[in-house]
Amino acid sequence: MKARKILRLFVILFLIGNLLGCEAFVRKFTRKTKKENSLKQEMVLAPEEWSGPQMTSEQMYRQYFLFWKSWQDELIEALLQKKSQKKQIDCSLEAIKNLLGLRTLLNAQAQEKLDNYINQNKDLRDSISRDSYGSSSSSYANSAERIKRNILKDFSYNKIKNSLL
Repeated sequence: MKARKILRLFVILFLIGNLLGCEAFVRKFTRKTKKENSLKQEMVLAPEEWSGPQMTSEQMYRQYFLFWKSWQDELIEALLQKKSQKKQIDCSLEAIKNLLGLRTLLNAQAQEKLDNYINQNKDLRDSISRDSYGSSSSSYANSAERIKRNILKDFSYNKIKNSLL
């Protein structure tokens, strides 16, 4: 019995000694001050405007003209093949957008002439959007082809190069 009491006393003293004198125990339950993270800095990006490649007005005109021609061709194909109305309207919108890009590069007299073709394209787009069943696709294709021929005739680069700004 005495040995048990001594063993219990020894274990209790050992545990008390370890708990009170143990540095890990003290470290575990003491608050640590929060350190300022001066190494972490917030990254700030300054916006920069990218102007793109510098193109001459001749290059820009040729590019817009080529884009317009390809969209006009795609519109004609979409009308002839009776593709979806959405596709036809999208092609028409892109063709008009590129004609408007051409317009900014021309002088006032050439702009007025081009405005007639732009309005014809807008009227064609409105007609296509009203015809939800596509019953007049072939006549619209003929109109788009006529507009294309007239623009190619009047606004090819060789004829318009003196009218560029």
